[in-house]
Amino acid sequence: MARTVIVGASVGGVRTAQALRAAGYPGEIALIGDEDVPPYDKPPLSKALLAGTATLDSVGLLTAEAAAAAGIELVLGSPATRLDRKQHQVLLADGTAEPYDALVIATGARPRPSPWGTPRGVHVVRTLADARALAAALRAGGPLVVVGAGFIGAEVAATALGLGLDDVTVVDPMSVPLSRVLNPEVATIFGTLHAERGVSARFGVGVTDIREIPAGLEVGLDDGTVLPAATVVVGIGAVPNDDWLADSGIATEDGVLCDRFCRSVSDPHVWAVGDVSRWWHPGHGQTMRLEHWTNAVEQAVVVAHNITHPHELRSHAPVEYVWSDQYDWKIQLVGRTGGELAHVRVDGTNPHRSFAVLYSDESDRFVGALVVNWPKALITCRRVLTKTATEPAPVGQVHTLVENARPPARAAS
Repeated sequence: MARTVIVGASVGGVRTAQALRAAGYPGEIALIGDEDVPPYDKPPLSKALLAGTATLDSVGLLTAEAAAAAGIELVLGSPATRLDRKQHQVLLADGTAEPYDALVIATGARPRPSPWGTPRGVHVVRTLADARALAAALRAGGPLVVVGAGFIGAEVAATALGLGLDDVTVVDPMSVPLSRVLNPEVATIFGTLHAERGVSARFGVGVTDIREIPAGLEVGLDDGTVLPAATVVVGIGAVPNDDWLADSGIATEDGVLCDRFCRSVSDPHVWAVGDVSRWWHPGHGQTMRLEHWTNAVEQAVVVAHNITHPHELRSHAPVEYVWSDQYDWKIQLVGRTGGELAHVRVDGTNPHRSFAVLYSDESDRFVGALVVNWPKALITCRRVLTKTATEPAPVGQVHTLVENARPPARAAS
């Protein structure tokens, strides 16, 4: 009987296992996770789990009972350390070997390590243990310094204020937050959001060192400033967990290199999903690696289909989508945003907290959007983008559609 081994028990790995069964895969399935807890969702780690409004049960992805019912073998608590392609097996840290006919690499990404060391009180957020340790530290009180103003840093800062900390500082060498996904004029809106809620922003300055002192920590900045801290969170990006493949012959380049079917370019028996996958996007004409929850879920379905139906391969050509919850704002990005793209803003019913920013390329074609607290505008933008591969839409047309998604003003009583 055929056997598929999935290495990585986050959402990409779990959804691949479930999608294999949904696609009619008749063989054995083994899901390998390096943590000794049942698979769980990662986005709540910097939000609801950190705040204490969610539990492990509420963010669980697959219980032992559900896995058994679906014929999915859970192999937890021992990470993969090596891939032996000649013998078709994955070697684990505990010395066991997992044989496979098809292998799915879903090992995700890990936080980029702190270049300033990790003295006591310095945290990253990627695992349940990370979130629990940080939650305990935050409940002990501030000051808190967050290094990095991307999604993780912004979410941690917002959550910390919600927990009652009144001394929260975000530091980033870029002049605006969310600089990887938004252009400066738009990103400034989110800098203002945090400032209005009480976060101190130190943008445009870098960290030179983090040192432990008797009273806690000190964070040195390159402008000579020293920030006192009880806790420091480092959120400066992530790197794919592909180092365990170093001697396997599997091609990697900031992720496992795959074709448009999410199949390794080095081995037709090996596939990759989620944050660790760098695959050829046929719509964009280049390789991409997306650290997006939605991408992992959609990619899992494609890979499961392709393993189950090898003569009917499907390409993975998603429309990018990512969201972030900060305070009472739901921030959603779809398609391509930021960079040098032209953009236009469309206000919702309450322009102070409800709006959309539409992005277009050099041919004035709609390519992406930022949507804040406006569900109907998001639905409109996603619907248009799913058609753009065959029916490019002028941004002006989308502007009109989004305006029409605005609820009519209420008549004065």
